[in-house]
Amino acid sequence: MKMNLRKDILFMFLIGLLGTHLADAQAKRKAGKPISADLFGIFFEDISYAADGGLYAELIQNRSFEYTPADRWGWHSFTAWEYVTKGFGYGAVNVESKSPIHPNNPHYVVLTIEEPGQEGIGLQNNGFDGIAIKKGEQYNFSVFTRLLSATPIPVSVQLRSRKGEVYGEVSFTADAKEWKKSSGVLTAQQTADSAVLVLVAKAPGSLAIDMVSLFPANTFHGRPNGLRADLGQAIADLKPRFMRFPGGCLVHGDGLENMYRWKNTIGPVEERKAQRNIWSYHQSLGLGYFEYFQFCEDIGAKPLPVVPAAVSCQNSGGTWRIGGTGQKGLPLDEMPAYINEILDLIEYANGPATSTWGAKRAAAGHPAPFHLEYLAVGNEDKQTPAFRERFKLIEAAVKQKHPEITLIGTVGPAPAGEDFEAGWAFADKNALQIVDEHYYEKPEWFLENKNRYDSYNRNKSKVYLGEYASRGNTWFNALAEAVYMTALERNGDVVRLSSYAPLLARTGHTSWNPNLIYFTGTTITRTPNYYVQHLFSNNAGDTYYPDIITLNNNKNTGVSCVKDSKSGDLIIKLVNAGETSVAAKANLAGLVARHTNATVTVLTENVTDKNAAVTSATDKLEVDKVISYELAPRSVALIRIPANK
Repeated sequence: MKMNLRKDILFMFLIGLLGTHLADAQAKRKAGKPISADLFGIFFEDISYAADGGLYAELIQNRSFEYTPADRWGWHSFTAWEYVTKGFGYGAVNVESKSPIHPNNPHYVVLTIEEPGQEGIGLQNNGFDGIAIKKGEQYNFSVFTRLLSATPIPVSVQLRSRKGEVYGEVSFTADAKEWKKSSGVLTAQQTADSAVLVLVAKAPGSLAIDMVSLFPANTFHGRPNGLRADLGQAIADLKPRFMRFPGGCLVHGDGLENMYRWKNTIGPVEERKAQRNIWSYHQSLGLGYFEYFQFCEDIGAKPLPVVPAAVSCQNSGGTWRIGGTGQKGLPLDEMPAYINEILDLIEYANGPATSTWGAKRAAAGHPAPFHLEYLAVGNEDKQTPAFRERFKLIEAAVKQKHPEITLIGTVGPAPAGEDFEAGWAFADKNALQIVDEHYYEKPEWFLENKNRYDSYNRNKSKVYLGEYASRGNTWFNALAEAVYMTALERNGDVVRLSSYAPLLARTGHTSWNPNLIYFTGTTITRTPNYYVQHLFSNNAGDTYYPDIITLNNNKNTGVSCVKDSKSGDLIIKLVNAGETSVAAKANLAGLVARHTNATVTVLTENVTDKNAAVTSATDKLEVDKVISYELAPRSVALIRIPANK
């Protein structure tokens, strides 16, 4: 009798324990796991003409006559320009640097008109693969001139076809003995993808010309010195949580003199210090730090600037091809000034308008702070003593003065290897907040390594996957990345940020492939990879729910279940990169209301239209405690379940 009583008590005790365990498990299930709300963002680098000739809306190439052979072999101050002498006029044109607008912009053209003839003589700019214009659209022209002769000179500015047909015209008179800016508005009378801009002087004399500029009036958000509207919108449509800029390798540069120095990129454009681009062209820096910060604000993305770690790229001087100078560090006696440069950047972004650098931001038209939270130091740098010493000096100074800023370190260009291991050892030793991992691999690698971050130590540095792509723009590439992105969500407690790279490339001028968006002067091509990024970033969450979804086949598949706390919606992502259907089942007990209508979006490859990357279809699905879904081969399905009302 006593034995049976003891058994009953023990049984009830075990039942109680089990009930408590189940209740705890159910509570944990309902609570989910907090993940980064900033997980999906974008990375902008001035590569493949992403800035000049790309996102930066300036239509004139080499507007300030600063191209040199150092930018690209065969280039010079007159690259992209032609001397125009139609109508039997004659004179001379030459490049000078005696009395520039500003020392940072030393070259300008002197036009000498001996006989203007019937049509005048002057200059023609061919733009970037021609100047694209639309009928009825307005274009803002400006130029700096300085009269070198006694009598004022009338100047005609025309948009023309290459055969000479006039598409729009505006005039001004050059009459000032000091540099003076003249401007006007041209309205395009035709649509053309290869127009040219022509400036012709109509009277004898001599005239200095610099900073010839032509902007569409319709820039992104109507900003002066702004961005190309359609490209800006294609990026904005991704709804990125952050934007890393101004680049990767571009930042530390090809040699110390080529490092990207943010102070050279702000202020009036005619005073900015242009320089050669590490990708073998030229950067006018018209798209500078102010414009980057403003664009981030316009698209609702947190700014994530990258500054050099006071060392140049280890591949400087062509090391990767034929040997070269390699990584060089700023002299240590220059480090205090360089560290102040970085601290000034934080003040420029976040300081009050009454501060020294906040006042410069306010003078540019933005009195309010830009709310900088993240700052990356270095990019894929070789883990040398020179790098580490300088990085630690920068880190210590920023931490001391700005503990509110989250610093991001770097662990090399690959997912494994010497620099990766050395970088992580350095991060562990110095307890870095976040480190930046990069890798470009075959799509199969992403499928095989979808569990990569499952075993990362949650108590060590967090991860920013700053550059990744699966080396291709096919639908299979996009599917492999989608599988991997479900794993990034699953590990969103350790992976704080991620961004596909590169973002933009001008067709015919690519320095690197693949890219997310390809463009010309008139077209934008969104890759299959773009549509996957769009789906994930537009349906991100900040809480992850594990063990919700089961599949009958886990090979080449990925799943995630997240909640967006702002909307309250539950979001399920299902990816099948395989060739056969997969049965999915989701147990949603306690997470959603029964009989709720969810929206289902399915992405598949478009095999009938070569100009369309994917096919997107939407449908409704009634949600119960358990839902079953048949996932088609080579597809991505998103089930968005509205919040309980």
